[in-house]
Amino acid sequence: MSDTAGYMRFFPYDQPYENQREAMDRIYNSLVRGQDVLFEGACGTGKTLSSLVPALEVAREEDKTVVITTNVHQQMRQFVAEARAITREEPIRAVVFKGKGSMCHIDVGYEECQALRDNTRALVDAERDKRQLERRQRELLAESQSGDEAAADARSAVMDELETIEDRLEDLEDQNVCDYYRNNLTRDTDGFFGWLFDDVRTPDDIYEYAEQRQLCGYELLKEGIEGVDLVVCNYHHLLDGTIREQFFRWLGRDPEDVIAVFDEAHNVEDAAREHATRTCSERTFDAALDELADTDDPRSEDAANVLSAFHRALVETYEESFGFGERERIDENWEDVPIANEDRRDDLTMEFLQRYSGQGIEADLEAAMKLGQELDEQYEQAYREGETATRTECQTLQAGAFVSAWMNEGAKEGLYPVVSVTRDAGTDEVYGRAELYTCLPRQVTGRLFEEVSATVLMSATLQPFDVTEDVLGLEDPVTMAYGLQFPAENRRTYAVETPPLFASDRDDPAVQEEVAETIHDAARMTPGNTLAFFPNYGEASRYAERLERRGETVYLDEPGVAVEEERQAFVDDDDAVLCTSLWGTLAEGVSFDGDDARTVLVVGVPYPHLDDRAEAVQEAYDAAFEGTETGWRYAVEIPTVRKTRQALGRVIRSPEDVGVRALLDRRYSGSAKSDLGRYSVNGTFPHEEREELLDIEPEKLKFAMLNFYGDHGAYDGDTPSP
Repeated sequence: MSDTAGYMRFFPYDQPYENQREAMDRIYNSLVRGQDVLFEGACGTGKTLSSLVPALEVAREEDKTVVITTNVHQQMRQFVAEARAITREEPIRAVVFKGKGSMCHIDVGYEECQALRDNTRALVDAERDKRQLERRQRELLAESQSGDEAAADARSAVMDELETIEDRLEDLEDQNVCDYYRNNLTRDTDGFFGWLFDDVRTPDDIYEYAEQRQLCGYELLKEGIEGVDLVVCNYHHLLDGTIREQFFRWLGRDPEDVIAVFDEAHNVEDAAREHATRTCSERTFDAALDELADTDDPRSEDAANVLSAFHRALVETYEESFGFGERERIDENWEDVPIANEDRRDDLTMEFLQRYSGQGIEADLEAAMKLGQELDEQYEQAYREGETATRTECQTLQAGAFVSAWMNEGAKEGLYPVVSVTRDAGTDEVYGRAELYTCLPRQVTGRLFEEVSATVLMSATLQPFDVTEDVLGLEDPVTMAYGLQFPAENRRTYAVETPPLFASDRDDPAVQEEVAETIHDAARMTPGNTLAFFPNYGEASRYAERLERRGETVYLDEPGVAVEEERQAFVDDDDAVLCTSLWGTLAEGVSFDGDDARTVLVVGVPYPHLDDRAEAVQEAYDAAFEGTETGWRYAVEIPTVRKTRQALGRVIRSPEDVGVRALLDRRYSGSAKSDLGRYSVNGTFPHEEREELLDIEPEKLKFAMLNFYGDHGAYDGDTPSP
């Protein structure tokens, strides 16, 4: 491939890496053909530009828009930096889009905002009409005073219109409006759009610009994104079907005019599940029943009949699940109550059917839905007319829609019914919620991939590709994988044969001692900082204490505590260990470049907590793909190894970086396959990464690391003693 390829105009640096040259060429050809692409590239090897550059070229040639999306905040900043670099080489119109909630100057919800916007526009339109009528009546007055009788008659009609408009304005001025949006409609905002496309502006930039001028930046941004070259946004703009339809409308694009690029695409599976899952809290049912009690409409009795039966069934279902002392142990985190059954409908549905009596569930639900829609329209009107300070949400409509979905869809393949409970920290009250959990993400993603022109899904951990295709519902995508292109002699990757950290063995003092000593050896032999990832925060804390007793400087990432300050203190150090969970925020999307960290350790195989929900996903995959081991492989083993691979990618981020990556657990070693069977995860790694894994005994790790770092002259001063 030659650098004279058309898309190289969008490449903002002197020379691409070799793998970038090939990747850009293959992605360009795929997008021209309208194909989806699964693109795996090792961390730090330029995936973003490899995808973005050819996508922008195809979009320019075919009048399309590129939408690049992520769920990792750090990556959003990286996209902005890359887009800014591109605009310095080749002018593009790029915007960064976030949800209204993060950009609203008066902090109102979506429904309130919609009502305010409509009211404000109606008021501004009426004021404009009044000015035009006043101007016209003055003109007609002058003409009539000159003896024009027709002008006098016309003026009389205009005066009648003016009176009507003034009455309407009087009503409108009593209604709720947004002064920020009013300024959008009444001021010259051309300066905003000139400023917006002079560079790549972040949502924070737009918020600050608009706040200074008392404008609504979110609405201005919506007006300005039609036909742009590039949009940077969050996953939900594409994964939520309702938001996607509206978003594309703002872009002025049909779905087939959009090229979608998903970053950190190994996360799309969970994100799609989250967007498709429906929940309804006990408190929503409480509020709905209060709402119906205050309503004189005769349909309220039927609506209350069905909703109260479901509400009572929900409470009874979780109350019956509590054993001795379990209710008292419920905390502020949601905890699942298993209700699914193999041979019949779930426990909540059975309880509901037993408790319900009336003319029929379907008829009562129809009454609830119709009444709810009318109440919702009344709330909308009351807010528009200034009768209420906030826009009331109709709880009857929400509860009715949920129960309807529960009864009509709850038994469908891929949906798993769940009841969960929590404790209110303020009132100490225990309450529940019902949830239809989506096990099969392709029910969400498959339609998206069919609609848009083409997609690029990129990540450092997409393999095995056939699994990604199955899970997300991709049809015959182009696949490509590039390992680390940096010098192989600058890194070592070890599978350290410490005892396998099965849950049943983690409390064994002898196992803890051997693992802690191996971590200590690795930290001592590292000329700089060491990152240590554990299966959970509890294990991270356990080994942090053991390392401190051995004299190490230890930083501990803890759940519920902002990690950035701890991370910054760690990278500012020069001989420390950071202990964290592999399921925390530091395992992906965060770089530890150069001296920030030299060695990364993954201690144990970090399988997620295998609750009933996880079992349901496995069963759904087994049923969908007709394999007895498919569920375990698709839902547990492969996502776990992907997490491990993501953690390993936190170091070795440039051709100059020198470092060690070590997996501490015998299940990672090649020799474990013969005696650990399905518990060995070595075979789940891609072939080229397995080839790089060096099996090593724990006591020999320190010598291997000493030799490696010594050969690279990485030690300043005295070489550590093994």
